[in-house]
Amino acid sequence: MTTVYYVLGVVAFVVAILVSIGLHELGHMIPAKAFGGKVTQYFIGFGPTVWSRRRGETEYGIKAIPLGGYVKIVGMLPPGAEQLGEVSYDEHGNQVTRVRKSNTGMFTQLISDARAAEWELIGPEDSERLFYKMPWWKKVVVMAGGPSVNIAIAFFLFWGVFGTYGNPNDVGPAEGRPVLSSVSQCVIPASEQRTDCTASDPESPAAEAGLRPGDTITSFNGTAVTGWDQLRSLIRDNADGQAVIGYERDGQELSGTTSTTVELRPDSATDQTLREVGFLGVTPQTVRATGGPLYTLVQMGETAEQTVEALIYLPSRVWGVGKAILGLQERDPDSPVSIVGGGRLAGETASTDLIPQDAKIAILLLLVAGFNFFIGAFNFIPLLPLDGGHIASALWEAVRRGAARLRGRPDPGHVDAAKLLPVAYVVATAMLAMSVVLIVGDLVVPLSIYGS
Repeated sequence: MTTVYYVLGVVAFVVAILVSIGLHELGHMIPAKAFGGKVTQYFIGFGPTVWSRRRGETEYGIKAIPLGGYVKIVGMLPPGAEQLGEVSYDEHGNQVTRVRKSNTGMFTQLISDARAAEWELIGPEDSERLFYKMPWWKKVVVMAGGPSVNIAIAFFLFWGVFGTYGNPNDVGPAEGRPVLSSVSQCVIPASEQRTDCTASDPESPAAEAGLRPGDTITSFNGTAVTGWDQLRSLIRDNADGQAVIGYERDGQELSGTTSTTVELRPDSATDQTLREVGFLGVTPQTVRATGGPLYTLVQMGETAEQTVEALIYLPSRVWGVGKAILGLQERDPDSPVSIVGGGRLAGETASTDLIPQDAKIAILLLLVAGFNFFIGAFNFIPLLPLDGGHIASALWEAVRRGAARLRGRPDPGHVDAAKLLPVAYVVATAMLAMSVVLIVGDLVVPLSIYGS
């Protein structure tokens, strides 16, 4: 059954990502058509076509490599000089624009070829439906529609989890008298990354006092305990003094006597500075924070900060994955993963016996939400061929034309995005290289929910 659950987890994740990709492309296609644009293709995936069907002027289909998708909006690039005034007819006698001229220079030729591909079968009837002729704000809506859908998917998934299961990354002690979740059997120095006791480890004060998981702490050295923060302060301030602990177990009031020990421990969950404080060896039961739309937006704001940082350091972290592939270093647990790595994590989550069923569903939903949030944010980067590159071009067009009007100068016309194609090719090559490294890394040195 473990294998079955693993496969189901992988399939569920892949299907969720493919649905997200499809919705992303709908985010482009629907406003493009609403604004009168002509959309000739809507495909999920790349490579050879697996299935397609034409509805009206649009061909819908699925391709073999499920690593993205696209919609073909006619007229993304304005015509160059070689396109203007050059008209011919196809075998059916229909008037079409065709390109026959060529240019010298590598980048010039690349731009020319791109225009040729864009304009080869654009007919005069398409003149008023070309994307580049749309007002700048319509271009922004069309191009922002895709990544905005991903952000919206992430929001609703996060909200669904936070509003029901709770946020596993926002956990705190339960209110009221602290109920013990665990009791350390020995004292392990904070600097040592282990949880198992050895023969040389001294017995913990909590174990010496006879405390067990599930006990409710009621007093500490005669002071009534009302909450975990209060108890934590009493323990830390007690240094190596005697500790008389009152607790409740199965409805009975009991007490135990021990002496806390002085240990180097982190100052708090957010401040990992080690300080010498009193140590008992207990942890309280915790609860996950829950919330609605406003809480979700606040949490997504924090996620956005982390995502921006991840995007800034993405090349260096991918480089680290490459070094891990070659065996030069261990893979960083915080390194990025591809859809292959996401599928593996989903499979492990679904098949493990270490995670409760409700937690598995929450984790899988959060995994899909996280991928959607990252995809949305990544696509807003203002570089072609990403959606953000087209948005930046449209905004620059608005600024340039607005400035010309204010200064009483002639309209400079549409921004020629084709001139930025050399940048697009470099960015696309870098994206492809990073994708290959991450996919290979997820196969050779995969991350795991059990630790790397």
